[in-house]
Amino acid sequence: MKKKKTLSHVNTAGQASMVDVGAKTPTVRFARAEGLIRMSATALRAIRANTIKKGDVLGVARIAGIQAAKRTADLIPLCHPLALTDVQVNLTIVTKLTAIRVETSVSTTAQTGVEMEALTAASVALLTVYDMAKSVDKGMVIERVRLLEKTGGKSGDWRAL
Repeated sequence: MKKKKTLSHVNTAGQASMVDVGAKTPTVRFARAEGLIRMSATALRAIRANTIKKGDVLGVARIAGIQAAKRTADLIPLCHPLALTDVQVNLTIVTKLTAIRVETSVSTTAQTGVEMEALTAASVALLTVYDMAKSVDKGMVIERVRLLEKTGGKSGDWRAL
């Protein structure tokens, strides 16, 4: 007889519930994510020249992404709070696309993975770029936020195509 599949974040009463990971063995976990914010050439030039009135857009966005990774459990209801061992947020101007690309990586040794932390870091870094440069271009578009890879844990390694 086949075992009935159950949802991992739903309890026996059908309510949303945090998964108990207490019995899982901590392993080294790593995740990497990316995203893009497209903007006008004028906004991109202002960011590159560091003439945005709010200040250093890329520097502030980097710090915002790091802070966001550390606060993911406060933002995503069923995420476990994790002691992160490393968070990297790199923002690159992509002139050909009139955009800024963010790539994040997050590491820890824990019972659960850091995919949400990497995705949250990327999302908040891009939102910070938008916030800081919206006086120049309110039509910026955030897109392609996605997980690039994850390692560790029971499900093993995964990489985007």
